Order: sequence, then structure tokens, then C-alpha cells
Amino acid sequence: MEKSRIYSALAIMVGLIVIGVMIPKAVNDFRSFERTVDVKGLCEREVKSDKVIWPVVYKVMANDIQEIYSQIDRNNALIVAFLQKGGITEEEISVSIPQISDKFANEYGSNDRTFRYISTNVITVCTEKVDEVLDLMSKQSLLLKKGIVTSGERWENPVEFKYEGLNDIKPEMIEEATRNAREAAEKFAKDSDSSLGKIKTANQGTFTISDRDSNTPHIKKVRVVTSVTYYLKN
Repeated sequence: MEKSRIYSALAIMVGLIVIGVMIPKAVNDFRSFERTVDVKGLCEREVKSDKVIWPVVYKVMANDIQEIYSQIDRNNALIVAFLQKGGITEEEISVSIPQISDKFANEYGSNDRTFRYISTNVITVCTEKVDEVLDLMSKQSLLLKKGIVTSGERWENPVEFKYEGLNDIKPEMIEEATRNAREAAEKFAKDSDSSLGKIKTANQGTFTISDRDSNTPHIKKVRVVTSVTYYLKN
């Protein structure tokens, strides 16, 4: 009976010693496991727009409503012919209903009432032929020679250049951004005398598409930032 107590006491003692040895190691391992580094990886690309919406806006003025409609019919036909000659198809052209204002009926209008009626007219081109539209935009003086003054109303009728091929370049951009993030993490690990472990968390980030600059809105800048957290090892 006495020997069994001694053996039990010895077993407990050995167990306590083992636990005492293992606890510091476990704490160190846990702390090492929780050492992390947060990095971001950037990828940017310049791409050309693959769709454009171009409102061709012009005004006509007259004192007779029939004259207004005659001018609209004439100008619309000339503009559509101009667009089609430049490679735009009928399906890519839409003619909006004219907005006609009567200055005599508007008591809050301007005192300048030389012409009673003013009509604002919009012919919209929606196409993937970006180069053709850019070429036509540079040739609007041909319309001016025919008596049609087009006006780009920046806020009400802006030209919109779009890029809709994002899904085609997404995988490569994410891969590049992730690779850049890893390079940053590896440099941090090297500078801190550590080695890089596995990924703890990763966030792809949001893709943004913006104009490269205000002068070339048909060239877009696509940008994505990935956020990655890596474990660090001693």
C-alpha cells in the first residue's frame, strides 16, 4: 500500500515536471503562431474604353413653330448621314424628342426674346466603335459648315466612355496584386529576422475604373488593392 502511494507521488511529480517544461514551449509556440504581418498589394493597368455614349446636342431657334420642326428634320437628317458615313450604324443611333421652349409663354425667361421658340435636340450614339466616334468628334466642323452648331453640355449630356471588359483581366490583376503583397511581406520578414508563414487572411479588394486624365477620358485606369495577413516564423 505504501509503495503504491510512493509510485503515485512519483508519477504526479514527473507529470508536474513535464508540464512545467512544456508550458513555456507551448506559450512560445502560441506567441510565434500569432506573429503576423499585414501587407497590401497594388495592381494598376491602363486600358482603352470599349464602349462610348456620345450625345450630339444642338439648338435651333425661330419665331414660327413650323420653321422649328423643319430645321429639326433637316439637321437630324444631316447629322445621321454624317454619323453613318463615319461608320456608325442606324441601330447605334437614337434620336430624342426635341425639347421646345416658348419664350413668350415663360414670364420668368430672359428679356432677350429675339426668337420665340428655342429647341434643344439630342442625337445619341451608343456603340463599341470608340475609334470611329473619336474620329467623328474631331470632324464636327463639317457639321458647322452645314449650319449646325453642336454643343457639348458637360453636365446634362456628357460623353461617356466605358470599359466593360473587366472580367477578362480580373484574374491576372488579382494574381499580380497578390504577388506584390507577398514580396512586401517577404521583405518585412527578412528585415525582422523572420521567415514568412502561411496566409492568415486575405481580402481581394475592390476594383476601380477611372479616367487616366481629364484630357483622354477614353483611356481608363483599372486599379485593385489586395490586403493579405501572413504568419511570421522565427
